[in-house]
Amino acid sequence: MNYDRLINRTVAAVPPSGIRRFFDIASTMKDAISLGVGEPDFVTPYHIRDAAVNSLLDGGTQYTANRGLPELRREIAFYLEHRFGTAYHPDTEIVVTVGASEAIDAVLRVLVEPGDEVLIPDPSYVSYSPSVLFAGGTPVAVKTCEAEGFRLNAEAVREAITERTKCLILPYPNNPTGGIMERQDLEKLAKVIREKEILVISDEIYAELTYGGKQHESFAALPGMWPYTVTINGFSKSFAMTGWRVGYACGPKEIMDMVNKIHQYAILCAPRMSQVAAVEALRLGRERNYEDVARMRESYDRRRRLLVDGFRSMGLSCFEPLGAFYVFPSIRVTGMSSETFCGELLKAKHIATVPGTAFGESGEGHIRCSYATGIDKLNLALDGIRAFLEDVREEERG
Repeated sequence: MNYDRLINRTVAAVPPSGIRRFFDIASTMKDAISLGVGEPDFVTPYHIRDAAVNSLLDGGTQYTANRGLPELRREIAFYLEHRFGTAYHPDTEIVVTVGASEAIDAVLRVLVEPGDEVLIPDPSYVSYSPSVLFAGGTPVAVKTCEAEGFRLNAEAVREAITERTKCLILPYPNNPTGGIMERQDLEKLAKVIREKEILVISDEIYAELTYGGKQHESFAALPGMWPYTVTINGFSKSFAMTGWRVGYACGPKEIMDMVNKIHQYAILCAPRMSQVAAVEALRLGRERNYEDVARMRESYDRRRRLLVDGFRSMGLSCFEPLGAFYVFPSIRVTGMSSETFCGELLKAKHIATVPGTAFGESGEGHIRCSYATGIDKLNLALDGIRAFLEDVREEERG
């Protein structure tokens, strides 16, 4: 059988995730330390797990409504309004999905037709461009840089917009850079969005994870921007619920009706037990002022400072991330490409990092390191990277 004849050419042409490749190699090494995959090292809080177990013991194994449990949608609506100032009707403007990834995929499939362009900050999360391609569209990179805090420049967006531009993906706090968009940045961007009348897909999965006294600003909360915005969020990062696979898309009814149409045919509904767990995460979180989230954020903040200070002490330039749980140090002083640096580091010291180029061309000269792992491992990783750099410098001198 000639399978090449059968397989969709667009799907075949998309390379595997640059994040997973180094992680998979590291998983074959018994002593490897992985700073690669962005997954919290915290176990989902007990009261959330307990709620899911009890729902199963009570026989809660059926489908839910396509849009998700009504009580979960109500909790999501309350959470978004009181935490970020964005108001959504739980019956018509929220769809619960299998993680934020499904939400992004569904929204793009609703919006994008062949020939349409989607603007994506570069560097950004690895899934955006493939998702645009799978929807039949064309991803268009809008470069960001360390000198500007990896913020998305409104004028750069304006210059990238053409008559074929359908929407902009706004992924802040940003993976891989840890950059954030502050209110003044968003206000400048909002003027361009209104003028050009394109939609913003605001991926806010790291909204709870900001540092240095900074608070996340939701694009839909800006005056007049609600109709121009679809907000994406979920439970994986902030609530340490990666394996539960619960996310959501929120936006105007006209768009959410179409998102739900794709969701009901392709997925039907997110798992009931995961939705029950998500209800508990928000309900008890609200009653306890989200103390679990705050505790994890404080721990990430300590690790953030550890890595930033550690890389700088090695002589590497390291942008200070103000969101998410990644650092994005520059390795240009070594003269190596990002790909070569990560490959040689993994081979020599069994430390897995991710090449900046996995997130776009602007990532060249950088590596991404996740600090969603224990302090002890982070210290060991820093020691190993420091030793690797000393070996590299010794070779240069020799």
